[in-house]
Amino acid sequence: MALPRPSLRRSLAGAAAVAVVASGATAVSLGGAVADEPVTPAAPCLRTDAVLTVEESRLGEPLLPGGEPAARRFVEAAGFDGLVQRFYDRLCGATSLAAAERVVRFHGQRLWDVAVARAQGGNGLGTIDRYDDRPLYWARTTMSAAVRSLDADYLESGLQRQALLRILDRTSRGHESIAWPAGDAERVMISGFDTYSLDASLRNSNPSGATALQLDGRTLDTPEGPVTVQAVVLPVNYTDFDQGVVEDAFGQVLRTGEDRADLIMTISQTGRGRMDIEQWAANARGGSPDNNRNQQFGPVSRPSYWPQPYTSPNWIETTLPYQAMIDAGTGPWPVVLNDGICEWPAGTFDDTTGAPDLPDPTELVCKDDPSPGSAAASGPGGSYLSNESMYRSNRLRLGMRAWDVPGGHLHISALQYPTDLDLLTDPAFEADRKAVVDQTIALVAAAGAAVDER
Repeated sequence: MALPRPSLRRSLAGAAAVAVVASGATAVSLGGAVADEPVTPAAPCLRTDAVLTVEESRLGEPLLPGGEPAARRFVEAAGFDGLVQRFYDRLCGATSLAAAERVVRFHGQRLWDVAVARAQGGNGLGTIDRYDDRPLYWARTTMSAAVRSLDADYLESGLQRQALLRILDRTSRGHESIAWPAGDAERVMISGFDTYSLDASLRNSNPSGATALQLDGRTLDTPEGPVTVQAVVLPVNYTDFDQGVVEDAFGQVLRTGEDRADLIMTISQTGRGRMDIEQWAANARGGSPDNNRNQQFGPVSRPSYWPQPYTSPNWIETTLPYQAMIDAGTGPWPVVLNDGICEWPAGTFDDTTGAPDLPDPTELVCKDDPSPGSAAASGPGGSYLSNESMYRSNRLRLGMRAWDVPGGHLHISALQYPTDLDLLTDPAFEADRKAVVDQTIALVAAAGAAVDER
């Protein structure tokens, strides 16, 4: 029997009304109530005392105090509220684990397909600019909070809930729809990222994620011939990286055979006014906290189920056709091959404590390029998840012996936001993002076109 229909407006706020933040086990109020007040469930099938992630706990937060939750505003502005509402209805109506799995899989894929179609002008949904990546993030996060809060007798193990969450996450990021069209076009696989730094501002956008939505499934015409692109959006989350989200995406197109890509490229956001082709990826973590406020330090972890080099290299150099990308004459921002790394030179690890491989912080050296035998501390693109996306995808490329497939990372310009802190968008912001995304698309096309010239 189907349960009563929950309201999306209540769901968006109520699913996170009272949460326990997983990283700190601290009760927080997100819907205007104090943590120990009883909260009416947003839907009959959802618990209000579920342990949510930090990302999910932001669902009830407004841009400014007293305002409407930012997540709801983005979801409704893109016209995704109906899709999310149907997900709630059918999730609450599922009477078995198999039925819930079908609901989650279908609606995760549906969210990705609708977001791509909207970005590429195919469905006319919503009122917000079609280059906007943020509604996809907030819709996915709303749906994951519902799965995490689901109160159902058929969920007999936390592992079953985690499996549903994994299915939702990967389908709604494009992982399950990677497929090359027939023809002789050059094949390029790219990744972008979710929005991030959300503790600074909930309205942050990420032009790399916007680029992925613009390019997934498209074929670009170039003077050298067609270039076809498949794309995914990666999470800004160390835990998902440890669980192989990068390898699961790029591994599909690095296997020997007819599905192998001709070029792979990870893309992320950097500082304002720069388009950097990173020369090196570093086997190092040490950047800012992720979207769940976790921070890591040390080498990049190794997934157990994908081929890897026997020993993870400290450095991997780009093999992208960077000169062709630079010479393509794109704009508005300058395109450069970006060097500059930080390392612990060979022999500078402190093992006097009896625990080997402890870096001596006083010996850290920053220079243009790595020295022989050095241990990586950061690459030209830093030591955050952007660097790690390049490192993981190209370590996998080496492990799968795809030596003929060029790979590397493109850092693209940050954006300038409306001065009114309660505005989701304005024409100047939209024009700025479009300029960055369109230049990125031109650089992807230039890289793909150059593959045939090897």
